[in-house]
Amino acid sequence: MQDIRLAIFDWDGTLMDSVGRIVACVQGAARDCELAVPSPAQIRQIIGLSLDVAMSRLFPLCSGSGSGATSGERQIAAIIDRYRHHYLHDATPSPLFAGAGELLHDWQLRGLQLAIATGKSRRGLDRVLDETGLRSLFVTSRGADEARSKPDPLMLEQILDELRLSPRQAVMIGDSVHDMAMAEAIAMPRIGVTWGVDSSDALSRHGPVAVVDSMTALHALL
Repeated sequence: MQDIRLAIFDWDGTLMDSVGRIVACVQGAARDCELAVPSPAQIRQIIGLSLDVAMSRLFPLCSGSGSGATSGERQIAAIIDRYRHHYLHDATPSPLFAGAGELLHDWQLRGLQLAIATGKSRRGLDRVLDETGLRSLFVTSRGADEARSKPDPLMLEQILDELRLSPRQAVMIGDSVHDMAMAEAIAMPRIGVTWGVDSSDALSRHGPVAVVDSMTALHALL
């Protein structure tokens, strides 16, 4: 991986330990909307997708044709609204994973460009970048409302076009099969991390150059 000039990170479950908070907020939104509460395992499967796609998959009766497109869209919008309310007020801790900040600072100091491709909205991403003080480390970023939802590779293509790089000059780093499939679609090298939502076996099905179990192991790869 000597030709890599850009490391593109997913956010939730990769840099930030926010899976527990996301689960709590989705479940809170379901209760608010008087819907069946999905299990943590079900919610983990949609982490990384844009909110509209994620909620439509979790609550198919709300988005199905039987309820009418307009009615279904309103229901999904209501769930998303309650999810965002809970995310602003939920007290579940969501710190950076141990060693994440050090890794980012070290790679930047060594001349590697850093970017983010996330299922968060621009507003949500800006909030966590400001809260963590990491904004200055990233040369660019894309949120779910600025491209199509993962695993569509559009956000990666936008980042590459902006920085005038080829897919082989970048690496996607993420914890979900959505991250791996997104990079696989444009033949971008990819690294799976197992401290987020998906297992090593699931990540390995998308042909990553490596799957790592610790931030230390990830740090050593580049």
